[in-house]
Amino acid sequence: MKQVSRLWRRGLRRVGVVLVFTLVSGGLWYSQEIEYRERLSWMGVPTWESFTLTSAHRILRNDGFVLGWSDIRGSALWVSYRLHAVKDVHIDSRPNFREDWRTLWPIDAQSYANSGFDRGHLAPNYAIAAVHGSDAQRQTFLMSNITPQRPELNRRLWQRLEEVIMDRFAPRFGNLQVITGPIFPRDFLGNVFQRVGFVEIPEAFYKIVLVPGDSPRVLAFIMPQEVKGNEPLDRFLVSVDEVELRTGLDFFPALSEAEALALESSIRRDGWGLAEVARLPGRFE
Repeated sequence: MKQVSRLWRRGLRRVGVVLVFTLVSGGLWYSQEIEYRERLSWMGVPTWESFTLTSAHRILRNDGFVLGWSDIRGSALWVSYRLHAVKDVHIDSRPNFREDWRTLWPIDAQSYANSGFDRGHLAPNYAIAAVHGSDAQRQTFLMSNITPQRPELNRRLWQRLEEVIMDRFAPRFGNLQVITGPIFPRDFLGNVFQRVGFVEIPEAFYKIVLVPGDSPRVLAFIMPQEVKGNEPLDRFLVSVDEVELRTGLDFFPALSEAEALALESSIRRDGWGLAEVARLPGRFE
C-alpha cells in the first residue's frame, strides 16, 4: 500500500508540474501574441460590432501583418499592417501562391482557376516585402490573404491605391496603419453559394489608411468589384463609419466614444495631397 501511495503521489506531482508548465507557457505565448498584435494595429485589432456567424473570426498571425479569418465566409474579414517610408526598396521575385494549413477549408493556388476572378492580395506583396522583408512577402501569398477580385479592380484601381499608399503617403507621413478587407452582400443566404471554390465572393473592398499619433488622421475607401480601373481614387472616399456599417466591424475598438466620433464620422481629406495622386496611372500601366 505504501508503494502504491508513493507512486500515486509521484504521479500527481508530475501532473502538477505539467499543468504549471502548460499554464506558464500558454501565458507567455498569449502575452507575446497580444504584444505582436498591438505592434501591427493601432488602438486594437478590429473586432465585430455584434457577434454573428458571419462576423465571427479568428486571428491568424503572420510576419508583418495579422488577419481576421472567417471560416463561414472562407475569407479574411480584415487584414491589418503597418508601413513606413523605405528609401532603397529591394524585394525578391514573386513567390508562388500556396495553401494556408490554418484555414478550415482546402483553398489552394488553383482554387480560382477559370473563375473570371484574380487572386487579389489584401496585405500587398510589394509594400509588405519592402517594409517587412522576404519572409513576410512569402506569407502574403498564403491563400488566407487572397480574395476574389475582378481583373480591372485588382490590376488597376486597387493596385493604384496600394501604390499611392506606399510611394506617396508613407514618405509624406513616415508611418501608416492600414486595414483592408472585403465587403459582402448583406443578404448572406442569397450570396452563400456565390463562391469561388470555398471562398465567398465580395461585392466590394475597403481600405482604411491612418496616420497614428496624438492627432491622428484617416482616409477610408470602398471600391466595388465592377469598376473600369481608371477612375480617380477620391471618387471612392467614405467615412470609417460607412465602412463599419457595411462590414459590421469595429476598427479602432480602444478609442473612446468621443474620439471615435471625431475620427470616424466624416471624410477629411486636408493634408493628404490626394488630389495630386488620385489620377496617377499604376506602376504597370
